[in-house]
Amino acid sequence: MIIKIYNAYMIDPFTNKEGIVDIFIEDGVISKVQLKNKVKSLKTNSKSSSSIMEIEASGLYVFPGLIDMHTHLREPGYEYKETIRTGTLAAIRGGFTSVCCMANTNPVNDNPEVTYYILAKAKEEGSCDVYPIGAITKGLKGEELSEMVMLKEAGCVAFSDDGMPVMNPLIMRRALEYSKTIDAPIISHCEDLFLSENGVMNEGKLSFYLGLKGIPKASEEIMVSRDVILSKHFKAPIHIAHVSTKGSVEIIKKAKEEGVHVTAETCPHYFTLTEEAVASYNTNAKVNPPLRTEEDKEAIIEALKEDIIDVIASDHAPHHIDEKKVPFQEALNGISGVETAFALSLRLVHDGILNLRELIEKFTINPSRILKINKNGIKEGAEADLIVVDIEREWIVDKEKLVSLGKNTPFDGWRLKGKVLFAFKGKKTFDMRE
Repeated sequence: MIIKIYNAYMIDPFTNKEGIVDIFIEDGVISKVQLKNKVKSLKTNSKSSSSIMEIEASGLYVFPGLIDMHTHLREPGYEYKETIRTGTLAAIRGGFTSVCCMANTNPVNDNPEVTYYILAKAKEEGSCDVYPIGAITKGLKGEELSEMVMLKEAGCVAFSDDGMPVMNPLIMRRALEYSKTIDAPIISHCEDLFLSENGVMNEGKLSFYLGLKGIPKASEEIMVSRDVILSKHFKAPIHIAHVSTKGSVEIIKKAKEEGVHVTAETCPHYFTLTEEAVASYNTNAKVNPPLRTEEDKEAIIEALKEDIIDVIASDHAPHHIDEKKVPFQEALNGISGVETAFALSLRLVHDGILNLRELIEKFTINPSRILKINKNGIKEGAEADLIVVDIEREWIVDKEKLVSLGKNTPFDGWRLKGKVLFAFKGKKTFDMRE
């Protein structure tokens, strides 16, 4: 199969190239990338045959395939929520050609056998690259370190007990020391369980009004501060997952100014929604950490602008409908977000907060560097790993049309701007025009 993409505007942080290009792909490998000074007018429009596919892409953008460094694929053990097959196909529809799956499966990914299973399943049924994240502690119990060296050798790119914090600071210290030795970062779910104490939403006036137990911002911020201090003292990198509060931003900013090796991510729901999304007891907006206040949302946006927050990740957390269609206190946390994350994030560009290159960096080169995933970008001789996007195309989120098995989204019915039209991953081609 030969694929020819004409007149697309390419932004590639990996090669540091930008401009109008023609790209040729042959048998899954990029054979030619030609930057052009002028738009070339072609007689052929998008078409395909058994041997050649031509895409006239004037007005469209080409980016390296996006990387989601925080995804829950649920398999093994929770295939009724999501599978590697459905989760990676959903990722492709959202523009992600690489996903990093968290360890809270059943069994937990705390031993090489589970890692091998995930990688074998991804090779057999996956639509995109899958990079397993191993558990920091055995069974996610926070009591005993997993065999981190063996997990790294098996294929894990990072370690996290995401969904659960590592409450014991000595265990976290040891994890950081080991991670430095094996050159694989720790991704920290920052939550003080004693402070959150089974809370279900942000603590404040609204939680009081709704009669729901709140989670104070201090629950996150205390643990962010602790992990930053550990990182500083033991000179080991730390990555802070799903940042949600203004206070956390301030701690991370100060740490970076002091030279601490800390990086951070947030998710689209933290800069598009506030706690008001749960005012009607909408369980699809129940997440952990919880949606915060307008002040926190604005702080997150500013942190993205100032590069205090390095990465945007989906924290894709699909659930069965029966796990959300219950009283708010009983509903599980999480949003099925991999198909909407990029389009929601493009609002930052449309609103003039970030430029397009800055946004693409947070989805590509930044997670690649943090996780030390070898990505080449869009260059000759490299495997095809790119997407074609119409950043102006409007579409309406319909939860019933999500490819993910999880239909739990608070964005159902939202009109978004920005649509992935094609994705190319090796010899796989995905045409998502509608």
